[in-house]
Amino acid sequence: MNEPVPKKRSITIMVGLPHLADGKLLDRARRLQQPVLVSANALSRWSTKRGWREWTGWSMSALANAAGLRSLCLDSAGFSAMSRYGGYPWTIDDYVRLAASYPFHWWASLDYCVEHQVAGDREEVLDRISRTIRANIDCRRRAEEEGLNGSFMPVIQGRLPSDYERCADGLGSTIERAGLVGLGSMCRRHIHGPEGLIAVIDHLDRTLPPRTRLHLFGVKGEALPYLKPFIHRVASIDSQAYGVAARAEALRTRRPKSDAVVADHMEHWVRTQRVRLHQPSRLLPVQPPPSEPVRTDDPWEDAIAQARQQMRELIESGDLEHDELTVPWIEQWAADIYADRMTV
Repeated sequence: MNEPVPKKRSITIMVGLPHLADGKLLDRARRLQQPVLVSANALSRWSTKRGWREWTGWSMSALANAAGLRSLCLDSAGFSAMSRYGGYPWTIDDYVRLAASYPFHWWASLDYCVEHQVAGDREEVLDRISRTIRANIDCRRRAEEEGLNGSFMPVIQGRLPSDYERCADGLGSTIERAGLVGLGSMCRRHIHGPEGLIAVIDHLDRTLPPRTRLHLFGVKGEALPYLKPFIHRVASIDSQAYGVAARAEALRTRRPKSDAVVADHMEHWVRTQRVRLHQPSRLLPVQPPPSEPVRTDDPWEDAIAQARQQMRELIESGDLEHDELTVPWIEQWAADIYADRMTV
């Protein structure tokens, strides 16, 4: 009896859509039959009745327009939430309610991105990794309660390649059970270098469970030939980069950035990525990982570092909420640690 021929793996190209309004952009996405990713931010309702912009819930009716798409996935809009609003305007319960409102192919956990625009120093990166761990654990718990565990996708964060391993380790069984894991803070990352995209993928290829595959949020299309050697790991990428090209054309031609213009750029982007998928694989030389910053011997700085680490542990354990503001406490917490040491 002949053995079945294993299905050849490929990297799926997903199109990020800025909205689900019925029109030329959504119609083009249907015709292209590429999987679609939509952000929670694109499905949000806002009000200025009280004199400021306030989140008031979800626009569920827009999801009815998704009929005819090949598949639809949901992103938590972490970068937009952090860079525009300073944090998530919605709770985990709010977000899970959105995830339950449509049969999404997958929906990504809330996470805390660490791009330089959001996390300015090493300590903030580590803080946000701990918050990401806790948000994943809480999202998974709510997914299990709502019967959504099958479509839940955990997301790991980091700046250094080892950060992503640290985040995955903090999630324990959540990663071990997941067939697909999202990688955040990718869209502004270089392909090359010790902190580059390929360095991260190479590190995770050696440290994640063998069956775990990856979705890369916002990865540049030119990375595809470099990702092909990791096709056993990389399941999919998404991008909304075509919108930047559409905006540039609108400015250059002094025409509105209409959905028709954006749709043309989206189709061009998709066709370009399909060509890149058939280009030969490209290998990058392995580069040594960047070293962790050296700690000082200053007792006050050491007390600050210990206070922050203890707060991270409390966030990961659930004794502090993932979105709880801890910055005002750090110096007082460190002062207590410092005083205890000085009295020993």
